[in-house]
Amino acid sequence: MSPPRVLSCTEPPVRERAPPEENRTSTHPWCTAKNLEVCERNRPSTYIYKIADEKIRNHAQQGLSSSHEVMGLMVGGLFRWQDREYTLVRDVVTTDLDSDMLGVRFRADGFAGLIDSLDDLDFNYRIVGWYHSHPGIGCFLSHIDHSTQSGIFNQSHHSALVVDPKNKELEVYSGTELTSFRIYWDRFQDPC
Repeated sequence: MSPPRVLSCTEPPVRERAPPEENRTSTHPWCTAKNLEVCERNRPSTYIYKIADEKIRNHAQQGLSSSHEVMGLMVGGLFRWQDREYTLVRDVVTTDLDSDMLGVRFRADGFAGLIDSLDDLDFNYRIVGWYHSHPGIGCFLSHIDHSTQSGIFNQSHHSALVVDPKNKELEVYSGTELTSFRIYWDRFQDPC
């Protein structure tokens, strides 16, 4: 079976929308000191729904039990407010992976499942980045991660989230630079 081909795609428009209210956002408890400094100095360029964060951390925890990296796509929206763009990560999707403790990629036979997961989303989305784990080795972008980011996730709104579930660390990159982000809970979610 050959992998699916994208025949056409329409990116949702960049909408004017105020960022989430500050009282409904927080810094991430796993944010590294280095990323926390960036978050304290700059307005957030990425907001991550609490439920998406939980899915990422749970997926990373599953990989930790076998010492394997995990990965997935972050989906959401791109917004503009007062001449500034920001992304809102609403959900994540993944599929079967080929992984070990030093690398991860989507399995070739898993792309149909990945497309099905995207088709099942109940909102008009765009892919706003990717996440992956570094179990026990800290958060950074390896040379392979740099290649992935610059080759596939190379739009200004694309983020790379790296999580280390063993050390309970998390960093977010825009391009190859650490970027400011906040966790966001909507009015139906408990902030704790």
